[in-house]
Amino acid sequence: MINYKIIIKVVGVLLFMLGAAMLLATPFCIYYDQGDLMPIVQSALVSFVCGGLFWFIAKNSQPDIGKREGYLIVALGWLSISVFSSLPYFFSGVLPEWTNAFFESVSGLTTTGATVINDLEEVPAGILFWRSLSQWIGGMGIIVLTVAIFPLLGIGGVELFVAEAPGPTSDKLHPRIKETAKRLWFIYFCLTTILIVLLSISGMGFYDAINHGLTTMATGGFSTKNDSIAYFQNPSIHYILSIFMFIAGCNYTLIYFFYKRKFRRVWNSDEFKTYCILVLLISIGITGVIYGLTDYNLEASFRLSIFQILSIITTTGYVITDYTTLAPVVTLLFFALLFCGACAGSTSGSIKIIRHLVFFKNSFFELKRLLHPKAIIRTKIDSHVVAPKILTHIMVFLLLYLMLFFIGSFSMSIILSDFEQPLLTSAGAVATTLGNVGPSIGLLGPMDTFAEIPVAGKWLSILLMILGRLELFTVLILFTPYFWKNN
Repeated sequence: MINYKIIIKVVGVLLFMLGAAMLLATPFCIYYDQGDLMPIVQSALVSFVCGGLFWFIAKNSQPDIGKREGYLIVALGWLSISVFSSLPYFFSGVLPEWTNAFFESVSGLTTTGATVINDLEEVPAGILFWRSLSQWIGGMGIIVLTVAIFPLLGIGGVELFVAEAPGPTSDKLHPRIKETAKRLWFIYFCLTTILIVLLSISGMGFYDAINHGLTTMATGGFSTKNDSIAYFQNPSIHYILSIFMFIAGCNYTLIYFFYKRKFRRVWNSDEFKTYCILVLLISIGITGVIYGLTDYNLEASFRLSIFQILSIITTTGYVITDYTTLAPVVTLLFFALLFCGACAGSTSGSIKIIRHLVFFKNSFFELKRLLHPKAIIRTKIDSHVVAPKILTHIMVFLLLYLMLFFIGSFSMSIILSDFEQPLLTSAGAVATTLGNVGPSIGLLGPMDTFAEIPVAGKWLSILLMILGRLELFTVLILFTPYFWKNN
């Protein structure tokens, strides 16, 4: 039987922590004095009160969390914090329509980076900081942070961690889930701090450096400028962000091994090698296209290429140039990259390279099995045999992902039927929201926003962003009849 009280209790903890995070924006509200202090404080108080109420209602709950409770906590937890994190936008009047406020909130927490705000530079500094901080929180997952303190609350957290991070990788930094969560957040915090310092030294203002540091390591892509990173005409800033986007797209287990100087374990990762080779080869190709079709010199062509490739493949979503104006083949390539993603165990979204790698390896071996039906040919990753249940999981994930893309595109094309490019815009909107990327194609290109999308289209996008962030299964399993059965 599902322990509903523990679910309510944990959601209460999440809301209380969310309220505390909101208060981190108050120094910027006070310093810039743009009228956003009270909306932030009010939002935090509402989160505190509701979180405390949920905690009080379920304070005598049993501390056990099983698989069902874990999935419900993750799904309801993300939904709850998305609702409450929309309050600063709504109370401040930045987004007075709640659909828009909720869209911006979900886009932040899922690190998608799509926005409905047309003029970012008119938004109060405290609200913009909260917008960036919500991506940083969502990047690693507020659930993982909570797991680190659950032992203090008498709640076990391993089932919660599995539901929050359902990717195919099974590596752990430490056998105890509490220590794993702490190490993840320590790495995350340190890399963010280093990036903020480097951006400040390179000429980016301190406030902008903080915001872009938070959203880069979250692979979220929210910016403080309407033109995104194209606003900063500074090559050193472009290269620094490129390096940290690459790092943010790496498996955090490998980052930890690199920190411990276990370099052999890093390079022995098939996914990491594929990630490096893929980025390098595509960047070289796009560099040639930009150099041949534009007036940029070779260095600028390479810089624009490597930055934009990393931005899309890591699902960060920053924009340094409007790639849809370069050439049709470039637009098509960037659309294809919306389905790629970086490494499993990173903060990036989309399908992830490891799933593509397993799929192509297994498909190749399947052709070989046709010629040698009696041979035992196993698919291996990092010299380890991929278990049949993992192969099945990946194949089902890919099929579900494509089904959702086609169903979503069909639905969105109906919603956008009066748009100039309904099919192209619909396919791009669904691909970028399901993959948690941000920029798209058609009328939702790198320099456009979702502001003109009808309300129905925004709600469809919200659903896709949540499905993509929780990697499909965590949400879809709730709609199966056997999830709710007691046995």
